[in-house]
Amino acid sequence: MLRKAIEFGLYPWFPAHGYSYIHPSNRRDFEAITPHDKVFEKIDENERWILLQYGHKQFKVEPDLYSRIPALPFSFGDLVEEVNRTPGQLRLRGEVFNIFWHPSEDQAYFQIRQGKQEIARRFRADELRKA
Repeated sequence: MLRKAIEFGLYPWFPAHGYSYIHPSNRRDFEAITPHDKVFEKIDENERWILLQYGHKQFKVEPDLYSRIPALPFSFGDLVEEVNRTPGQLRLRGEVFNIFWHPSEDQAYFQIRQGKQEIARRFRADELRKA
């Protein structure tokens, strides 16, 4: 079940960092999502771990590598539609299921799914609006 984010952030972990940063029960799943270019929702924290959510999965990680980013207009599961469309084509409308971070542009890119079809294109926030 998706929980409401406290904030959005990055966790640029690579295997070379070692596995001590990730709770043992989350290591395989966390490594599988290649977290270094993803935007996470921080949903909880305690003295030892922060709880990050990516889509429907939650991960306990140490706070050392985490960095906060500004709030985003869309999150996982939000229904959005394309603002501008190519003439003669239907406007894309779907659910946000991936959020990527582009470091040189310092902004998020959103990937949407229409039904079961994943749209390959990544959208900037200004290219989408809530549906």
